[in-house]
Amino acid sequence: MFSFSDGSQKDLLKLVINIPVKYKGCSYNLPIQLWLLDSFPFTPPICLLRPTATMMIREGKHVDARGRIYLPALHNWDYPKSSVTALLVEMIAKFEEDPPLAMKSEGDGKDPNELLAFVSHINLIEGGKQPEQSVYKVSVIGGGDLGIAAVLSIMAKGCVNKLVLIDIPQSSTKGGTMDLEIFSLPNVEVSKDLAASAGSRVVVFTMNAWSEEQSYVSVVQTNVDMYRQMVPVVAQLSPAAVLVVASQPVEIMTHVAWRQSCFSPTHVIGVGCNLDSQRLAHILNIALVTSSTSKQAWVIGELSDNKVAVWGNPRASGDKQTVLYPVSSSTKPLIDRAFEILKGKGQRSWSVGLSIADITYSILTDQRKTHSITTLAQGWGGIGSEVFLSLPCVLGANGSTRLAGVTLSPEYDAKLRESATSLSNFFVQLRI
Repeated sequence: MFSFSDGSQKDLLKLVINIPVKYKGCSYNLPIQLWLLDSFPFTPPICLLRPTATMMIREGKHVDARGRIYLPALHNWDYPKSSVTALLVEMIAKFEEDPPLAMKSEGDGKDPNELLAFVSHINLIEGGKQPEQSVYKVSVIGGGDLGIAAVLSIMAKGCVNKLVLIDIPQSSTKGGTMDLEIFSLPNVEVSKDLAASAGSRVVVFTMNAWSEEQSYVSVVQTNVDMYRQMVPVVAQLSPAAVLVVASQPVEIMTHVAWRQSCFSPTHVIGVGCNLDSQRLAHILNIALVTSSTSKQAWVIGELSDNKVAVWGNPRASGDKQTVLYPVSSSTKPLIDRAFEILKGKGQRSWSVGLSIADITYSILTDQRKTHSITTLAQGWGGIGSEVFLSLPCVLGANGSTRLAGVTLSPEYDAKLRESATSLSNFFVQLRI
């Protein structure tokens, strides 16, 4: 059953539908509201679950406490390939696996104007305008060199009201917080309690558990075990935060953080190839290539020798999204030379800290800037497995929006798929 309404907003259109869901042999109709922005169908609809007076929302991987729905089909939206029909099919399948509603013990009346206010607020943020909230709190978890570098770099950007550095006893990258306590930087709090991170807009994970006495799988498993303990707590303390992962291997640890947080993929990202992309853009600018073509290159894929590059316009105007282009045979020699220069640069703590600050700044100030960050890659460029890779995403106050895929050259496509297969095979060896 469909009904339409203009939602009393010029840039919103409301689509109301009851979707049939089967659970334990019974059929239920779940009321869903789809709010279409003026940029639809190029951007996905905002999907909300609206329970009846006798039902309550069950928070989970695909629904938050306010009833907003998060699905792969929304995260991977790529018009004209994507459609509302395909979205509803996936929605039914996911809700039959994990029902989003439960019986309510008591009635709970709601202001009928509350929904419109909520949706209008979402539209305000996703439209690229500055959010009304002015308290910008960031938490960095991990007190080693990278954690300290991230703190100093974020503070240097000048967009944070409060920054909390949490020194984790379980991490091998610890012990650097004493100097911050001694010199007492303004707006910086040092703590050993995860509760100090409550209410953060961005939470950065920098802790690692490296040891030469363990195998690689064992070391990564130690990191995973730390994440299993901490991420669910952090997610509960800051349910609206964007999680930024800098622990290694970043593709695996971002995947773990997403699984453990039950957040939308738009709110769990890794630093990925952002640093390499910024360096590549700098190298190409020196070569006077991008300045004459108004194009920028991003490094994508796995943070390894398998990473490749794509072109695109750095900032799209109006409702137009950045369009990616494959590296052509004429530009590939230049990209290859730039990659050779990048090999000698390394990933030092201070440089990664600057990259973390760059990402954090784009989120807090709603820059709508394109970064190559670690994100859920499933569905991009024909990748079928649930893996995380660095891909170009627009970052803003509402997290990340992944750009549409592009057909790569056979060589680049093979590297990307090799990384996806390798990461998928390694992930199944871990106890998540």
